[in-house]
Formats: sequence, structure tokens, C-alpha cells
Amino acid sequence: MPRPRQITDERLIAAAHEVFLEQGFSATTAAIARRAGVSEGTLFNRFGSKEELFMAAIGLSEYGRWRTELARQVGTGDVRRNLERALLDMLREAAELVPKLSVMFSRGYDPSHNPMLQQLDDPMHADADALAAYLQAEVQRGRVRPLDADATALMVVGALTHFIHREQMRPAVSTAAPVSGMDPGRFVRSVMDVLWPGMVP
Repeated sequence: MPRPRQITDERLIAAAHEVFLEQGFSATTAAIARRAGVSEGTLFNRFGSKEELFMAAIGLSEYGRWRTELARQVGTGDVRRNLERALLDMLREAAELVPKLSVMFSRGYDPSHNPMLQQLDDPMHADADALAAYLQAEVQRGRVRPLDADATALMVVGALTHFIHREQMRPAVSTAAPVSGMDPGRFVRSVMDVLWPGMVP
């Protein structure tokens, strides 16, 4: 009977997550093992390669839950409220995603040099597609005025992406207060204040 594992995969992943965010992909497996309090051999027994450990630690597959939830809202509730909730959820998820993408791109943008990019879909494209699909479904139900769903979705995703990058790139003065002073809820409501008059059926 094998001995029970004393160090969980979750603990190894948490240590790798911290080290990769601090040092980028160039972080060594030795540094990760030290942080986790294990040998490098233990890392490689659990994860076949540094790339495999990186993908598990960065957790890119967790992004996009808001898309599924928005798709469930088609034909139900108030369209504007559905959109505001979805966009706030997108902002929350994307705020966690951007630093992870930065670490991934620290290895380079060329897929032949950075094979992990081939495993990554285009999150912004997928976000715009999900939003456009929701808008088109609501147009078909008469709950939104006929509009170019693709262009509208790109405008919204572009505005939210800019907001996220602005927040991520500004140095924090204090961890207790928001950096920009603009609440994400206020930003989303303002975006909808501008767009909603063109959507009302």
C-alpha cells in the first residue's frame, strides 16, 4: 500500500502560482520546489514538465464562467440587468486573468517559441462572441432592438478591456484603496447608460 501524499497537488500548484507571478516563466522548478517545501523530483512526479505545472498553476482554463451564465439568461429577466451582471463578472474574472496572461507572454509571443500559446484560445474574441450571441438571441426575441451584435459586443469588450488594463498597469499606492478611484460597477453602468438607448426595443 503506497504512503499517502503529504504534500497535496493544490499546495504545489499554489506555490508554483506565486513563484510564476513573481518571476514569470523563467522561474526555476528549484525555486518552486523550495517554496512548496519539496524536492524537484516531487514536482516532476506530479507534473510531467515545467509547462504542465505552469498551465495548472496559472489556471487559464478557469476564465469564462460569466459567458455560460449569460447564455442561461437569454429570454429571462431584464436584459440591461443581465448585461450589467455579466459585464461585472467579466471584469472580475479578467482582472485575475490579465496578470496570468502577462506571465504566459513573458515567454514570448511566437507560438513556435511558446507552445503554450497554442493551448490558449483568444479570450477577448471568445468574450465578444459570447456577448454577441446573447445580444442576437435577445434581438430575435424582440427584447433588444435590431443591431449589429458583433460590433456592439466588440465595443463593450474593448471598453472593458481598456478599463482592466488601466487598472492593472497603474501602480498601487495602497492595497486598501482602489487604484483608479473608479468603481467597476460605476464603469459598467456608465457604459450601459451610453449603449442602452440604442438597444431598447
